[in-house]
Amino acid sequence: MRAVEARNVVLSFGETPALRGASVSVAAGEIVAIMGPSGSGKSTLLHCLAGILVPDAGEIHYDGRRIDTLSEDQRSRLRRDHFGFVFQFGQLVPELTAEENVALPLLLGGVKRAAALGQARPWFERLGLAGLERRRSGELSGGQAQRVALARGLVAQPGALFADEPTGALDSLTGEQVMDLLVSSARAQGTTVVLVTHDARIAAYADRQVIVRDGRVNALVHS
Repeated sequence: MRAVEARNVVLSFGETPALRGASVSVAAGEIVAIMGPSGSGKSTLLHCLAGILVPDAGEIHYDGRRIDTLSEDQRSRLRRDHFGFVFQFGQLVPELTAEENVALPLLLGGVKRAAALGQARPWFERLGLAGLERRRSGELSGGQAQRVALARGLVAQPGALFADEPTGALDSLTGEQVMDLLVSSARAQGTTVVLVTHDARIAAYADRQVIVRDGRVNALVHS
């Protein structure tokens, strides 16, 4: 079954075309890496698949449902309830502790605080972060913060996880450790993963690589 799909997606920013008829489908539980040079449209494609951006033309589908025609409120609820996100610099909320950051998607979804923190805490042992639950982002190393961000992206057991350069701010060894954790955790939960990366070593963790050039998907590579 196709979990996430873009069909002939076109999107421009003002006079600048970003996507020129891009099409890609990702099966349920599959891990796909989107690669391409800077400015190729790979992050824009990810943001369209995640319902963050609405294309000018074409269609975006998730779990058999067209989502680009939904209202902003409907897409926000879809992202909150069904999607997880990991960004290049983690984007943790600095005022919150690590465990509160992990629990944030659950809290936004209406889970009571005690229950949300109860679901968040096991991730710290799982990701090698035991003892760091009460630290704030400024007290964490880059690798620790990105693992907290990964836990936040997966804690609600999303149907799909979208990761935009999840290791881009990390050294190579830490980046590979984060990817090991991302892949093993996603596979354990059956989560579909779409990640953008410029690093071939990171892309090799995926089941399949999608190459974007000049706003078009023009190559598919199996790892």
